[in-house]
Amino acid sequence: MSTTRESVVLLDEDGRAAGTADKAQVHGAHTPLHLAFSCYLFDAAGSVLVTRRALHKRTFPGVWTNSCCGHPAPGEALDDAVRRRVRQELGTPIADLRLLLPRFRYRAEQDGVVENEMCPVFVGTALTALTPDPDEVEEARWEPWQPFRAAVLDGSREVSTWCREQVLELPEDVWRAPAAPWEDLPEAAR
Repeated sequence: MSTTRESVVLLDEDGRAAGTADKAQVHGAHTPLHLAFSCYLFDAAGSVLVTRRALHKRTFPGVWTNSCCGHPAPGEALDDAVRRRVRQELGTPIADLRLLLPRFRYRAEQDGVVENEMCPVFVGTALTALTPDPDEVEEARWEPWQPFRAAVLDGSREVSTWCREQVLELPEDVWRAPAAPWEDLPEAAR
C-alpha cells in the first residue's frame, strides 16, 4: 500500500473549497464533504471497464464499481487528476476524456466508514492494455455497456452505491451524449 500522504479538498454545501485534510484521516464515521471524481473507461468495442476494489482498502473493500475513482490534490486540475489516477491505478493513458455529470453528489456507508463526496463523473477511452495496481484493484473486467447498465438498473448487478447512482444518471448512449460544460462543475473543481 502507498505511504505517500495525500490531501483532499474539503467543500462547503455549495461546492466551494473549505480547506484541506489528510485523505487517510478524512474517511470515517463522520466524513466531511470533499471533492472527488469517478471515471468510466471504455474500449473500442464499447465495453466499460468495471473494477473490484482491493480487499485491503479502508473504504468499500472488495466492492465492484466503475473503472476508477480518486481525489484531486489541492490546486490540481480535475482532468489532470483523472488522468493521473487512471494511470496510477490501471496503467493506461486516456483518450477522449469528457465530463458528463459535473454536479454528481452522493453519500454512502459501509462498515462504519462513510463516503461523502461531490464527485464529477467522466468517461474516456483506455489507450493501452491494462496493468492494474494490486494495492488498488483486486480484479478488472470489460463488460458490454448496455447489458452492464441494464443489470445495474434492475439490481441484478451488484456495484458500489455511487456506481449505481451514477449509472442511473448516465445516458444510455454515453458516446453520443454531449460533454457537460466545465462551468457546471462545483466551484472548487473548476
